Amino acid sequence: MAAQQAAGATVSVTVLDAGGHLLAFRRDDRAVLISGETSTRKAYTALQLNTPTVHLVDVVQPGELFHTLPTALGQPLLFIAGGVPVQRGGRPVGAIGVGGGTPEQDHSLATAAVDALA
Repeated sequence: MAAQQAAGATVSVTVLDAGGHLLAFRRDDRAVLISGETSTRKAYTALQLNTPTVHLVDVVQPGELFHTLPTALGQPLLFIAGGVPVQRGGRPVGAIGVGGGTPEQDHSLATAAVDALA
């Protein structure tokens, strides 16, 4: 959470394994409560689509190719920056989601966390 403090964000962080199961969760005491749910959904979305959620924001907008995806599958997907898959050998082995900051802060923190695992 040192990177979070440096960024000035109060966030929640969720870590999922390859099956989408919770490995770790932490919410800053000052983070809004909903950040726990958003961090988890961002991680889940990044894992399921094996893509950082920042790259999915535009494709679900009205008129775009995956516009109905957020509601079509009945899954807890969230297309807001802050979810990043964790890969080993080109295969997804988990994901990290950050919620509670701005989308840019969340993405930056999630990316830094994944980079730290490399």
